[in-house]
Amino acid sequence: MTSTRKQFRKLLAEPRLTVLAGAYDALSARIIEAEGYPAIVAGGYAAIGSLLAQADGGQFNMRDYADHYARVVAAVEIPVYVDADTGFGGTSNVRQMVRAFETAGVAGFLLGDQTFPNRCGYMPGKQVVAPEQMIARIKAAVDARRDTDLVICARTDATSVEGLDRAIERCHLYLEAGADLAKPMGADKLTDIERVIREVPCHHMSTQSQAAGAHAVTFAELERVGVAAVTLPSIALFAAAQGVRDALRTVRRDNSLAGVGGHLIPLTDYYDLVGLKAQLEREERYDQAAAALVAAKKITRV
Repeated sequence: MTSTRKQFRKLLAEPRLTVLAGAYDALSARIIEAEGYPAIVAGGYAAIGSLLAQADGGQFNMRDYADHYARVVAAVEIPVYVDADTGFGGTSNVRQMVRAFETAGVAGFLLGDQTFPNRCGYMPGKQVVAPEQMIARIKAAVDARRDTDLVICARTDATSVEGLDRAIERCHLYLEAGADLAKPMGADKLTDIERVIREVPCHHMSTQSQAAGAHAVTFAELERVGVAAVTLPSIALFAAAQGVRDALRTVRRDNSLAGVGGHLIPLTDYYDLVGLKAQLEREERYDQAAAALVAAKKITRV
């Protein structure tokens, strides 16, 4: 866990753009890793969509997230950056969240300044707490952190509520409170991103979510202006939903499995992905070791 946290910090410091694809579960995380991505983002939008079939309106509690993230982290060897919503309550709740997320093995998390319940940053109806309340959350998170390599990103949703000027002011306060990163959610235009990079003294992580609609800014432009990383939090969720729907519609239309093969991962590829060969070899090794021990002791079976 410590090594993946160091790895994540190193990725953020590199001059080239780091792309974090979004996982909605352990299998999608394994696919992201297998396709060569250096890190993963696992957010609430994808988790709530996949596990509850609902839009992200803050329906998960802290333990739901901690268990979910632990499964994602356990499936891969690369850093996993996650969503901590608003900290799930007061400063004592924030402290408990940090300890649980550390135990889950995450490389970093974003902590927001919305009111409860938190909702997707691209959905309407958001409200933000007073800066003092968010600063208390950040200080509680920093104090609770046992591994200083764990990245704490303070996210403000003030852009859509109070404007970019106020959001940038909040970012400065949040960095002074001890956050490693601070970002204004919704500052997605290239001119706004350039301004944030100029005025907020930390690495900048951009977001390109399917929840935001079409993306006018390219990765090349983000890299050119100095963005450290871009997260694609919902890409796997939307790809999976489309893939499942296409396959099932094909079966229903044709009343046959004949035309669905191109929609499905080959069986051998799936078993490679989930590590079947290694699992069977491990089981055989244990069985052989057990049999050898019994034979050496000359134990008679009843």
